[in-house]
Amino acid sequence: MTGRNSRTPGQAPKEKKPTSSAKPKKKKKITLGKVLAWTFVAGALAAICGMGVYIFILVNGAKILKENIGKLNFSEASIIYDAGGNEAGILKVENRENVEPNEIPELLKQAFIATEDQRFEQHQGVDLFSVGRALVKDIVARSMVEGGSTITQQLAKNVFLSSDKTFFRKATEMSIALALEREYKKEEIITAYLNRIYFGNRAYGVKAASKVYFGVSNLNDLKLWQMATLAAMPKAPNTYNPISNPDKSKDRRAVVLKLMQEQGYITEAQRAEAVAAEYTPPANTGKSQYQTYIDYVLKEAQDVYKFDEDDLLRGGYKIYTTLDPNAQQIMEQTYANDKLFQKDGPEQKMQSSMVILNNEDGGIVAMIGGRDYVARGLNRAVAQPRQPGSSFKTLVAYAPAIESGKYNPYSRLPDVQKSYNGYSPRNYDGVYRGEVSMFDAVKKSMNLPAVDLLNQIGVKTGIDFVKKLGIELDDKNDRNLAIALGGLNKGVTTLQMARAYSAFPNNGNLPTAHAITKIVKDKEVIPFKGETKSVMSAKTAWYMTQLMQGVVEPGGTGTAAKFNRPVAGKTGSTQLDIKGLEKYNRDLWFVGYTPEWTAAVWMGFDKTDSKHYVSMSSGSAGVIFKEVMQKALAKRPMTSFKRPDGVKDLTAPPKGITDLKAEHVVMGGNSKVQLSWGGVGDNMTYQIFRKDSKMSDFPAEPLESTTMTEFSDRLITQPDTYEYVVVPYNAENNTTGARSNVATVTIDKLGGNPLDPLNPGTEPNGKLDPNSPDGKPGTDQQGTTGQPGNNGPGTDQPGQEQRPDREGGTGTDGRTGSEQGTKPGTGQGGGTRPGGETSQPGGGTGAGTDTGRTGTESGTDTRTGTNGTNVTGGTNSGTQTNGSKGQGTSGTGGGKSGTGTGSGTDAAAGGSSRGGSGATGGATGSGASTGTTDGAGTSSAPSGSTTQSGTITR
Repeated sequence: MTGRNSRTPGQAPKEKKPTSSAKPKKKKKITLGKVLAWTFVAGALAAICGMGVYIFILVNGAKILKENIGKLNFSEASIIYDAGGNEAGILKVENRENVEPNEIPELLKQAFIATEDQRFEQHQGVDLFSVGRALVKDIVARSMVEGGSTITQQLAKNVFLSSDKTFFRKATEMSIALALEREYKKEEIITAYLNRIYFGNRAYGVKAASKVYFGVSNLNDLKLWQMATLAAMPKAPNTYNPISNPDKSKDRRAVVLKLMQEQGYITEAQRAEAVAAEYTPPANTGKSQYQTYIDYVLKEAQDVYKFDEDDLLRGGYKIYTTLDPNAQQIMEQTYANDKLFQKDGPEQKMQSSMVILNNEDGGIVAMIGGRDYVARGLNRAVAQPRQPGSSFKTLVAYAPAIESGKYNPYSRLPDVQKSYNGYSPRNYDGVYRGEVSMFDAVKKSMNLPAVDLLNQIGVKTGIDFVKKLGIELDDKNDRNLAIALGGLNKGVTTLQMARAYSAFPNNGNLPTAHAITKIVKDKEVIPFKGETKSVMSAKTAWYMTQLMQGVVEPGGTGTAAKFNRPVAGKTGSTQLDIKGLEKYNRDLWFVGYTPEWTAAVWMGFDKTDSKHYVSMSSGSAGVIFKEVMQKALAKRPMTSFKRPDGVKDLTAPPKGITDLKAEHVVMGGNSKVQLSWGGVGDNMTYQIFRKDSKMSDFPAEPLESTTMTEFSDRLITQPDTYEYVVVPYNAENNTTGARSNVATVTIDKLGGNPLDPLNPGTEPNGKLDPNSPDGKPGTDQQGTTGQPGNNGPGTDQPGQEQRPDREGGTGTDGRTGSEQGTKPGTGQGGGTRPGGETSQPGGGTGAGTDTGRTGTESGTDTRTGTNGTNVTGGTNSGTQTNGSKGQGTSGTGGGKSGTGTGSGTDAAAGGSSRGGSGATGGATGSGASTGTTDGAGTSSAPSGSTTQSGTITR
């Protein structure tokens, strides 16, 4: 079915023809006028846009500059100066030192201008020629390969922007550069640029770079080739610096010099000479010197002077110190020598720290906080307390004991193993000597004498003494005898020990340990304000020095520290308490001093365990002490320890007796032990000590004292083994010698009974037994007479005796005598006990008290004796004649009546006729005395230079 709109499939529809009334459109023509008009409009719009952009850049640059103007005040490092005023180090965020325009030589400025910005003096911050050149290179490379920046733009970029190379950043850079040129002069801009740019090796600014690469602080001292080398670096500091890449640096330097020559800044001859110069790095370049010391200065400035760290790092302070650079360098070199330390453990290396102080003012001469110390690392010299071991004995026991006035270096101290309320110390060598001098106890570092001494003076005394030395102990946990051996709750630091010991060579004065002498900023000076305190007497300090000089001498524990100067000091070690490793140590110490410096050395591991402990010799710390101190002091004049004014030097005690002999003698049915020895000097008293098998040690009080070199011990009461020692004592200087060798006697059976008062033993020469209980004559009495006869005349010369610890006693009752003979007698009077006690005169006229015995024999006994010289100069002599003995029985207490005369003169002191002690005086007297007695009692002359006469009735 078809219709009007039906069509055959596949037949195209017919197009309609336009009517005759429709007209075609006309095309618009582009005329020259229109082109010119549109060009004008576009140009105007572009100009307007360009002006807007330019105005925006100007406004934006000025705004950024105003908001960040403070950034042009670059932070500046603080400089540390050594004791000689020379620069030693810096405290910094960046290693930067600013310079003023007048400090920069013109040729140095020209080197940078020739290389970085040839039209610096002509442009206003942006050089369009350079920008065009850079733009062409960027288009060719299809990336931002060249900046085309002027010096002003580089300053803007370094101070205010990042280093990204984008069109937006570049526009901002240009805007800031234009603002800088409007606000600052060219001289100010080039100065700021040279203070700001980075030169590699952590050097910011041209002055810091000059010092790092050439060791030159004054820029005017730089040579042309050095200036060119610096000017070559800003393009690529890590590539063109002479330390990292000397060849590339030299090539780049040649380019700079060529540019300078082409632009007329230098001549060809100058260029050629500068190109040929060879670079040699300054000493220690690239190595951090004095790092421990620098870090300590930073710490002290904060702790003592209350500076903030950030202020010190940015503020440009000048900090003057007591650093000795030679000593510090030697110390660092020593600690870099692995041969002085034991092999590293599997997880740790052996560590050590050392401090040297100036004795005079407490200034820290040198310091190192560890091997391979790193900046801001662990400074073991001040931040790691350790147990000081035996080096603490001198501080807590020996020095306070001497300060008490009761001890001196020759004092005898017990070296006996004992327990103190459960604390049982022992000597490191397991040897106990009974008694030793303080000299030997310190020299050989014996433990028992130090502990016993602290026990005697009191733990509190020791704690109070070290507190004065700057060492605070734990009042609760350190209040025990273990501190005598350095067993402390928290330990001490190397600096604390060095400071404490510095009081000894400083006559007992303790200055404040310090590194900083003054801090300067602009015209403000902040000086060091320390104080020196007297912590002990000059006498104690001097005696301690003499004690510790022995430590470094042969036989002492510190011989490894000895070198060719006067040295005193003390070793220390702490024993390892790990089972099976007890023979090794945790810590080693040596603290010592010369007249100039005091030093302390510690060695050990930071964490001690079964894999990390000290196996080196205990003298290893002394080796380091010697290595550093000997070299550091080598160029200084040698001085000696000086005895302080008003301090008497020590008098050596008597030499010890080494030939004591003891023998058991039985004679006349009586037992005795005969002692003999060689004398060790004049005016010597010998104290005899005895102990039996039941006694653990010799008693504190002597058995007897005598001026002779022999002694008969008759007070033996039972068979036993007896030991004897003899100690010499010099009363003139109150010094005691060492104990003698021990003489031993074993008595299996006694002969007779020496305690029978009716049968006292007699010497082979007929002398009365001096140990008989009836009567106690002085030393070496006159020969004992027989029984006086009836009415026999006699002359009795007053005698004198010197016998410490014995006064004249009552004479024994006379007995029948039949002996006739002559025997000289000797003796000295006016005895003085050790300690200064003078014996008293004998007491008046004596009377016999025993019942007389029947006399059946008769005889005469004539004896002549001359007493020895009195200690005060008196001489006695006399003759005694006894008459014939009559027969008869005497009554109790009644002697036979007799008459006699006696006379004598003593130039120094009166004395008794039978051993009474003399007394000093100055009177002259005469008188008569009568008595009835069978035996001589004790009689005495008046004190003084005496002439006595009288009649004695017997």
